[in-house]
Amino acid sequence: MQVPLAEPDLDALEGLAWYIQRRPVFTGGNEVRLLRGGEALFPTLRDRIDAAQHSVWLAFYIISPFGQSGWVLQALMRAARRGVLVHLVVDGLGSRDAPASLWEDLTQAGVKLATYRPTKGLGDLVFDTNQWRRMHLKIAVIDQREACIGGINLIDDRYDLHHGWSDRPRLDYAVELRGPVITPMLHAARALWTRAQFGRDWRDELPALPKSAHDLQRFRRFKRMLDQARMRLSPREQGRLEQAAQLQQGARCAFVMRDNLRQRRTIELSALQAIRQARQSIDIVTPYFYPHRAIRLALRHAASKGVQVRLLLQGKLDYRIAGVAAQVLYHELQRHGVRIFEYQDAFLHAKVLRVDDEWATVGSSNLDPLSLVLNLEGNVVIKDRSFVRTLSAALEEDFAHCREVPAPATDSRPGWTARARRAVVSWLARTYLRLAGAARRY
Repeated sequence: MQVPLAEPDLDALEGLAWYIQRRPVFTGGNEVRLLRGGEALFPTLRDRIDAAQHSVWLAFYIISPFGQSGWVLQALMRAARRGVLVHLVVDGLGSRDAPASLWEDLTQAGVKLATYRPTKGLGDLVFDTNQWRRMHLKIAVIDQREACIGGINLIDDRYDLHHGWSDRPRLDYAVELRGPVITPMLHAARALWTRAQFGRDWRDELPALPKSAHDLQRFRRFKRMLDQARMRLSPREQGRLEQAAQLQQGARCAFVMRDNLRQRRTIELSALQAIRQARQSIDIVTPYFYPHRAIRLALRHAASKGVQVRLLLQGKLDYRIAGVAAQVLYHELQRHGVRIFEYQDAFLHAKVLRVDDEWATVGSSNLDPLSLVLNLEGNVVIKDRSFVRTLSAALEEDFAHCREVPAPATDSRPGWTARARRAVVSWLARTYLRLAGAARRY
């Protein structure tokens, strides 16, 4: 496949399904705007949806009609009533507590609704380990022109499904995008819709032989998807794409996804490469932190060679086990110079990684086993100094509302209690992933 230098980005990406590439494909000419919290995202989505003329595609883990997130849901219904094609896919676990009246209202308004892996009860989660693999993305694509992606669910910043309402909003981030990077995001939203509609992953559906005209039609659609999947970008073509992207104005961006087909480690490896190439500073913001050993070693090595490495983690815990999992790693990382901060103002939900002055990623993926091994996740990687400066300024405000965890002496060793806690967390993580069918070691 020859990629012309004149208009490489959209033409090259247009023919690629969302699950093709195992490495980020960067395109230039993108506009990127940082959105801090639902208070910035929800009005943006409402206004963009109200202006939509053709289509709206959304994929969200959690949906709640209470508070400001209801503005977006009302906008979706208004758009569907005036003839805009509106598709919404939600996760069956994350959105299980939404009132039945919400789904009825959306459907009656004309919104095409699909649920990814519906759960009927606790038994589903206990006995069907496939149910442990969730759709955790937060994506909206409007008119194939604009998109939003990040860690923010369609739920009010001050409302939590388990803890109720609070005075302070969650700390969270998203980005608004325009440009060629929207194309793979649109492919992802459409593909998630297809997977939710069929009820199982494609590879589970494919071996079944068609028994009826309807089955034959589905089988042919799957065959077309597989035919697309055989396409690859050669290293030379990849280089031509990136060379052409550098010549364009605007931010260079890549949509990266983690799934259980071809892109199992795309998000993890893009983060790992950026950490290893850091020269000055690394900021990581995530509520759930228990990364693979390779990332821990990369962070330790970066801090040891003089890179300023800061982690911003939960101070106000929503799940106790998640807090303990992160804390058992503190001693190891701090001994090598990694600084750890805990956010005190409210719950933390942001998933952000910034490296030096020109690389950042924002999305749905945490640095824990669920996000890196099991869930469907989506991030955008941004190479743009202007955006990274804006993000850095916002993160400095966030770090100002944190408590830094005192570092132990460099020659100290963790006590037996700390070692026991770490061993238990490690065993639980390995057992959970093994039961969930994860092949690789963690």
